[in-house]
Amino acid sequence: MSTSEPSRHVLPIPDIPPVGLTTYDAKDPDTSYPPIVPLRPPKGAPNVLVVLIDDVGFGASSAFGGPCSTPNFERLAASGLKYNRFHTTALCSPTRSALLTGRNHHSVGMGNIAELATSAPGNNSMWPNTAAPLAKILNLNGYSTAQFGKCHEVPVWETSPMGPYRQWPTGMGFDYFYGFLGGETNQWYPALYEGTTPVEPCGTPENGYYFNDDLTDHAVKWMRQQKALMPDAPFFAYYAPGATHAPHHVPNDWSDKYKGTFDGGWDALREQTFARQKELGVIPPDAELTERSPGIPAWSEIDDALKPVLARQMEIYAGYLENTDHHVGLLLDALEDMKILEETLIITIIGDNGASAEGSLQGTFNEMITLGGFAALETAKAMASKIDQFGGPESYNHYAVGWAHAMDTPYQWTKQVASHFGGTRNGTIVHWPAGFQARGEVRAQFHHVIDVAPTVLEVAGLPQPTFVNGVQQKPMEGVSMAYSFDDAAAPERHETQYFEMFGNRGIYHKGWTAVTKHRTPWETGADAKTPAFDDDVWELYDTTTDWTQARDLAREHPRKLHELQRLWLIEAVKYNVVPLDDRFVERGLPDSAGRPRLIQGKRQLLFGGMGRLTENSVLMMKNTSFSLTAELVVPDGGAEGVIVAQGGVSGGHSLYVKGGKPKYCYNFFGLERYYVDGTKKIAPGEHQVRMEFTYDGGGVGKGGDVTLFIDGVEAGTGRVEQTEAFLFSADETCDVGDEYGSPVTTDYGAKKFTGEVKWVEIDLGLDDHNHLIKPEDRVTLAMGLQ
Repeated sequence: MSTSEPSRHVLPIPDIPPVGLTTYDAKDPDTSYPPIVPLRPPKGAPNVLVVLIDDVGFGASSAFGGPCSTPNFERLAASGLKYNRFHTTALCSPTRSALLTGRNHHSVGMGNIAELATSAPGNNSMWPNTAAPLAKILNLNGYSTAQFGKCHEVPVWETSPMGPYRQWPTGMGFDYFYGFLGGETNQWYPALYEGTTPVEPCGTPENGYYFNDDLTDHAVKWMRQQKALMPDAPFFAYYAPGATHAPHHVPNDWSDKYKGTFDGGWDALREQTFARQKELGVIPPDAELTERSPGIPAWSEIDDALKPVLARQMEIYAGYLENTDHHVGLLLDALEDMKILEETLIITIIGDNGASAEGSLQGTFNEMITLGGFAALETAKAMASKIDQFGGPESYNHYAVGWAHAMDTPYQWTKQVASHFGGTRNGTIVHWPAGFQARGEVRAQFHHVIDVAPTVLEVAGLPQPTFVNGVQQKPMEGVSMAYSFDDAAAPERHETQYFEMFGNRGIYHKGWTAVTKHRTPWETGADAKTPAFDDDVWELYDTTTDWTQARDLAREHPRKLHELQRLWLIEAVKYNVVPLDDRFVERGLPDSAGRPRLIQGKRQLLFGGMGRLTENSVLMMKNTSFSLTAELVVPDGGAEGVIVAQGGVSGGHSLYVKGGKPKYCYNFFGLERYYVDGTKKIAPGEHQVRMEFTYDGGGVGKGGDVTLFIDGVEAGTGRVEQTEAFLFSADETCDVGDEYGSPVTTDYGAKKFTGEVKWVEIDLGLDDHNHLIKPEDRVTLAMGLQ
């Protein structure tokens, strides 16, 4: 490699052999070649740590006036810069895609979360190869790269152990990945990958395992190892914990710190936070506290019997965020110990969207109940009976909408509402003492998450590449924030930005915003009604005089509103935002959404040892009759344990052996567990065990009858009164011969099957009632010919 600085506009940098005399004998005095120099970025390129916290509103962290103690965010801000007009997209996958590519989320196909992808270019969840992500650009310029925590960028039909891995972190430029693929994970039983290999947590809740601890340990170990082995190479580390997304899980010693803190309710909390924000200077003195968003009850209207449960929900969330801040502090301590803290550019984005209102108006012990449209089944009395279990391994909890709104103080609305700042404005801190002189100051220039990638490239002295892997690149759509580092008064350079999510729309242009809320986040069921897009009511705000979007000027300035509406449409066409798509239930179903199904047909064969199969990797056994048939080898002493299980504590089902007999459990949202016991033991030797579920029909989520068979002979019957209609969880999996993640039931005598599960066949519909599968049928099924 030449010792001169290479051109970095084409990546990978071409390997051009030296030109000169080629001698015959290496001992010839004229033999001369330049020394081999490892690829490195330009001199002075810093280490980069990007921290992205999940589901945190502007008014949650104490660094921005919130009630949740975050001393390490404050530590960063004291020697760095707070950006109080930094924006995200209002939802998880879109924000992450925008951050990592420097392009708008629709430009890279991520108009919504990956699970709701459609076939439309702006919503297909497939990053185009014309938009190489930041990690790949940095890696091809000599950076070491690693991602820790949440991914949520992989098309759901590519999340099986067979990939393809092109959009997994290691396919997007990260040398190392330790974390999870989906939108959320159980913090006590996370579904983990190291690279592309599924791995199990190093412990259990019973022996003290907690995901934040594990994640940070891996991040610190990687950074130390990188500096020990490649001290002259900078690193790019992306730390994106699952916290504080639901489920809100945290050890009690963190949540108990806040006992009694939130007994006054969410309305009082907004007032207190608003006052602190003015004292801190993160909002101007003349800012107005917006009114409570429509549909959210006042705290005074809440039943007194429910208030202790609601207060406990917020105590847990506050402890969850403080614990997450503590782990960011451990990263800072490690950097300081390595004496590289001041030279590392740290960008901390406190939330990938506003606080989440996906937990229903009363909150929930199991988030999947509300996401599944069954919130009415969870009574206040039932939640009160479990108040001591909130936040623990038995729960899958989420706080009430009122708390989410309070966490977005002083703004209107919440996560998913891309029109208003409550959904999109997130406190952000930039720390780089070696890179700028300013300390402890606030920056009020308008910025967006697409500005992160251009910022990192500028400070690293790297150009945006023209070609990557032979493909011409689209220009990044963000602007660097570096101009503002040492100039608080610098005119902002990000002057125009559209927003859209679920039909909620907005446009920012030179201080003005035009916005319209189309869909309410907590109204997601099949009966949720939304107006026609042309019937949406638009609002207009002048944010140069109205910081919080408190005073709607649409009637006073109709011409300005029309101008901005037109500009929104121009931007929407430019960036693949149209066609608008406000569907929720339909987008959750592959056929109506127009996205691929990994598994086709009505039959699927799984083999012993297969596991960590996402719900998109197996046939959907919901709202239909189905059977599970397994070929087992039972040892002489009899068998125990799981034959096949899917789901976990939030909902699922399991066919297992207990006391030598087959048994089936259906976990309905954790509200009810239906059991069907076998009446006969399975003798030693090879046998087929089968479970048939005959669906009642008449709609979704109905019940059905269960029959167990051993070698085709009936061996038990029972009843499941209700079933889950759409999804057991976001991250629990289907496993053969064992159960990974949280348990569907605690009834197991043993979890890992003590014999051998040769295979399990899933059959939808029960078209024929042949209770034994012949070898030739199994071979045909395995070849995919059914």
